[in-house]
Amino acid sequence: MQTDVVVIGAGAAGLMCAFTAAARGRRVLLIDHANKAGKKILMSGGGRCNFTNLYTEPANFLSGNPHFCKSALARYTQWDFIEMVSRHGVPYHEKKLGQLFCDNKASDILGMLLDECEQAGVDLRLETVVQTIDNADDGYQLLTDAGQVTCQSLVIATGGLSIPTLGASGFGYQVARQFGHTVLPTRAGLVPFTITEPQLKSMCEALSGTSVEDCLVSCNGQSFRENILFTHRGLSGPAILQVSSYWEPGDAIEINLLPHLNLSEWLDEQRRERPNTELKTLLGELFTRKMAGLLAEHWFVSKPLKQHSANELIEIGEQLGCWRLVPAGTEGYRTAEVTLGGVDTKEVSSKTMESQKSPGLYFVGEVLDVTGHLGGFNFQWAWASGYAAAQYA
Repeated sequence: MQTDVVVIGAGAAGLMCAFTAAARGRRVLLIDHANKAGKKILMSGGGRCNFTNLYTEPANFLSGNPHFCKSALARYTQWDFIEMVSRHGVPYHEKKLGQLFCDNKASDILGMLLDECEQAGVDLRLETVVQTIDNADDGYQLLTDAGQVTCQSLVIATGGLSIPTLGASGFGYQVARQFGHTVLPTRAGLVPFTITEPQLKSMCEALSGTSVEDCLVSCNGQSFRENILFTHRGLSGPAILQVSSYWEPGDAIEINLLPHLNLSEWLDEQRRERPNTELKTLLGELFTRKMAGLLAEHWFVSKPLKQHSANELIEIGEQLGCWRLVPAGTEGYRTAEVTLGGVDTKEVSSKTMESQKSPGLYFVGEVLDVTGHLGGFNFQWAWASGYAAAQYA
């Protein structure tokens, strides 16, 4: 079989690239080893797909080459994707912090992308494994379990290593290395922390499922203000996931459990106004009763406020406002939303996504060393990079 473009990977970036290239009149074959396209799309956003973010800008992305993402994001913006969503009549809403979610199900977004592929004439082949890739006279030759394919342009949209149960693999990195590319070290990003210190672990286990609203979590000069969630293994929730992308083993993280309060002043004020109130009762007004009891048990002596000295209240305020801990590690790729690192973008054109090592070879989406923050940014990178490559592939 001969075609103009082969896209390997029918996820967000691959689907976008395939139908955009086909709309230009290119013959496009889209291949995926999975039995269903867009599996990550379907599970994202709790099944409602946080498909972009109103406030997308280059500062929301991590890369060893921070300027790389600018061109693609400028040429295919969040507004462009929102226009397509609206044109297909997919109802959506802003949840918070600019995050856009489907009103119904993530399958609305996947259905829209598949409709675009069908309308553009994309040849989608699922459950098709690529066995070998070689250079050909005018492009590339692929051996698949469905036969041999030659193409002028080859797009690698195979994603990273996160959530292997959905079929994630290192295939894209293998292809990159085969054609002379540097692959920067990879690790799990947007991932929960694990805790092994006995006392703290027992508290996390006891509070598993408890969420604390509006915390400020900091690590290595980066801070995120969002919810945190206690789990059986440690800590999760949006603020934890965000900061995990900046964390290295052995680093401490700091959590302000109540960033909206000047705690020392507030505690002193409560002591004057309600001197007979027990500390754990007071904390029960800020957290769940169970969490207040455990904090009092693990961190403080719970007694009436009038029995606490001014210095004790300052120390309590500092503990709640600057809880410092060193995670044992992360839950790894098993639950990570993204993979940090990947194909070195210094060897890829930021305008076209084309390899600077092997003409006609393109890399899009998460396989590249570009990772977004939580909240729809990674999808916007998938749309933008897939669109950029499709203009040239």
